[in-house]
Amino acid sequence: MAQDNNARIAEEVLAAVGGKENVPFVTHCITRLRFKLADESKIDHDALGSIKGVLTSQKVGDQFQVVIGQNVGKVYEALLEIGGFDAQAPVDENLDADQGPLTTAKVGAAIMGYLSGSMVAIIPIMMAAAMMKTVAVVLGPDMLNLFAADSAIITLLNMVYNAGFYFLPFYLGYTAASKIGVTPVLGMMVGGLLMEPTFMQMAADGTPFSVFGIPCTPLNYAQTVLPILLAIWLMSYVEKFFKKVIPDMLSTVFTPFLTMAVMVPLTYCVCGPIGSLLGDFIGNFLFDLGGNGGIVAALVMGVIGASWEFLVMTGMHQVLIALGIANLAQSGVESFVFPASIAATVSCFGIALGAFLKLKEKDEKSINFGYFISGILGGVTEPTLFGLCFKHKRCFLGVIAGGFCGALYAGLAHVSIYILGAANFAMLFNYIPGGTANLVNGCISCAITFVVAAVVTYLFGLSTEELEADRKAAELAA
Repeated sequence: MAQDNNARIAEEVLAAVGGKENVPFVTHCITRLRFKLADESKIDHDALGSIKGVLTSQKVGDQFQVVIGQNVGKVYEALLEIGGFDAQAPVDENLDADQGPLTTAKVGAAIMGYLSGSMVAIIPIMMAAAMMKTVAVVLGPDMLNLFAADSAIITLLNMVYNAGFYFLPFYLGYTAASKIGVTPVLGMMVGGLLMEPTFMQMAADGTPFSVFGIPCTPLNYAQTVLPILLAIWLMSYVEKFFKKVIPDMLSTVFTPFLTMAVMVPLTYCVCGPIGSLLGDFIGNFLFDLGGNGGIVAALVMGVIGASWEFLVMTGMHQVLIALGIANLAQSGVESFVFPASIAATVSCFGIALGAFLKLKEKDEKSINFGYFISGILGGVTEPTLFGLCFKHKRCFLGVIAGGFCGALYAGLAHVSIYILGAANFAMLFNYIPGGTANLVNGCISCAITFVVAAVVTYLFGLSTEELEADRKAAELAA
C-alpha cells in the first residue's frame, strides 16, 4: 500500500506541475522534489495544495520545490517511472534563455545549485562510509573495547570508510558531470586523473612534473572536492565546443579524445592547484571557527542555529550546506555548520512538544503530537514549521531561542560531526566517531535545544487570544 500511495503522490504532483512535457529536469533532496519547469504558469497550485502527502510547495531560485517528507525518495522513484525521466538528466540549457539579464543573484544561485546538486548526490556514499567508521569507534578501544584497534573487523570497517571518502574526486566526477551536462564517464575519467597512482606517488615523493611542457606541482587530491568540481565546470565548455565543431561522423572518437587532451593540462596545472588552495582555505576557516574560534565563532553558530529554519524555507541554506559538505568531505569532520543545523532541527521537535503540552483542544493536541513524532522519529520538520509555526507565529520564538542556545553550546564545547546521517533521533550517531566527550557534548547541545524550545513555546508561543479560542474549542468538544 505504501508504494501505491507514493505512486499516487507522484502521479498527482506530475499532473499539477503541468505534466511530463513541462519537466525538463527533476531531482530531490532529503524531503523535497526539486523541479526545473519549462513553463511555471502551468502549475496548478490549488490542485497541488490539495494532494494528500504534499506538505507545501515553493519557488526557490530557479527551482520549484514540492515538500513531501522522508518518503520523497520513493515518490521520486515512482515519478521517474511514471514520467520516463532520467535520474541523472542534465538541466535543459535553454531553460534559462528567456529569464532576463544575467545578475549577481542568478550567478550565485547557479554556482550554489551546481555545488549542492553535485555533492548532495554523494551523500549516500558518505553516510554509508561514515556509519562504518561509527561502528568501528563503538566496537573499538575508544568505547566498548570489544576489538583491538588492529583487529580484522576494525581494519575492515576502516577500509570501507576510506573507500567512501578517499575516492571522492572519482565519485564527484560522475555526479558533477551528470548535474552540469557533461558526459558522466568522462567526468569519472577526470576524477581518475586526480587519483592516478603514479601522480599520487609523485605528490608523496615531491617529484617535479610537467604536462605538455607546462610546469605542474603534483598534489594529493584524495578526499578533495573543489579541484574536481572546477575541472568538470571547465569541461562542460570544452566538451560543448568540440561537440559543436566536430562533424557527427567523427564525433564519437574525436570529441572525447580532444576534450581529454585539453582537460589534462587544465586539471593538473589549473583546476587542481586552485581548487586545493580554495578547499584548504574554506576547510581551515570553518574548522578554526568551529574548533578554535572562541566566543565569537560560538555566537555565529548560535545565529546560524536560530536562523537555520528560515534559511531552509527560502533555500538560502544551500550555501552553508555546500560549504559544510565540502569541509566534511575534505577533512572528515565538521565543527561549524552541521552542529548548528542539528540544533535548529531539534528545536522543531521541542516546539511541537511544547505546543502539545500547552494546547487543550483534543484535535489540536493530537495534531501537534503527530508533528513531534514525525520529527523525532521521521526527521521531518516541515509539518511543524508549516502546520504549527505559520498558524501560531509566536512559536517561531521557540525555534529561534532553542536553535540559538543549542548551537551556542555546541560552539563553546567544540562539538563536531562526522556523519551526514538522519535528521531524526539517530542524528546522535553523528557525534560518536569523535569519542565519548564529543558524544556527550553533542547530546547536551541537543538537550539544551529541545528543553529551551519546548519551554519558550509553552510559555510564550501562543497568544492570549489563541489560548482562549483553544479553551473554548476544548469546552465545546467536551
